Amino acid sequence: MIFGIGTDIVEIKRIETMTSLDKFASKILSHNEKEFYDSLTNQKQIVYISKQFAAKEAIAKAIGTGIRNDTHFKNIEILRDKNGAPIFNALNKLEKIISDLGITRTHVSLADERDYAIAIAVLEK
Repeated sequence: MIFGIGTDIVEIKRIETMTSLDKFASKILSHNEKEFYDSLTNQKQIVYISKQFAAKEAIAKAIGTGIRNDTHFKNIEILRDKNGAPIFNALNKLEKIISDLGITRTHVSLADERDYAIAIAVLEK
């Protein structure tokens, strides 16, 4: 049974024109995400963080809370499996919230084009 669905779209130019991309990355990325971000070239960093931001917003919408309290950016981790498919990991207090809500499966889909990055998240009970 579907618990929640969330979607978000990000204009990549908005991320590209930030005063400090590294400061923004430090604010929203988990430790593992930040390590991966640091290994990328500048243009790939921009696309990566655009998709990560969209994914985190989509997850927060699927949970039903938006970004607040324990559903904040650093507690929503989006990694990639060996084939590059996104995987959602709930960290810290969000892990217990996800468990208490009875969410047993999560799905995240990411896509990007020249101007936009989009994410869709589905949470199942």
